[in-house]
Order: sequence, then C-alpha cells, then structure tokens
Amino acid sequence: MNPDLIGWAASAVLLATLARQILKQAHSGGEGVSTWLFVGQATASALFIVYSVLLDNTVFIVTNSCLLATAIVGQVMAWRTKRRGGDANAAAG
Repeated sequence: MNPDLIGWAASAVLLATLARQILKQAHSGGEGVSTWLFVGQATASALFIVYSVLLDNTVFIVTNSCLLATAIVGQVMAWRTKRRGGDANAAAG
C-alpha cells in the first residue's frame, strides 16, 4: 500500500472537519473565535508549508496550504460577522 494514500485520507478527513467547523461558525455568527487562534494556525501552517516544500512532500504541501486557507476564511468570516454586528448595534442605538 502506498503511504501517500494514508496521508491523502488523513488530509481529506481533517479538511472535511475544518470545513464543517467553518459552516458551523458561519451559522452561529462567529462567537468565541480567537484572533490568537487564527494567528497561531496561520503561522504554523505557513511554516509547515515551507517545511513540506523542503521535504518535497506533496501531501503536506497541499494539506498545509488548505489549512492556511481555512484559517484565513474563518478569520475573514469572524471579522465580517463582528463588523455587521457592530453596525447593527450602532444603528439600533
């Protein structure tokens, strides 16, 4: 069995889990999302991309690039939700 198949399967499970979390976050309004979690995840993902490139490991290059994208999407959604909530509160006040 090709070890990369295990890596791709793990990547698919991880990314599906994160996609589900982003959807849940979108429906809940982004409550409890930490900016430091975003900073940590984005930094770690970027460093892992560099590491994966140095190892020439396609599975990890793709997976970590997708992880970085999910961190960015999640944070953008949280910022938009907070901004909309702030605009609604200002209009109501």
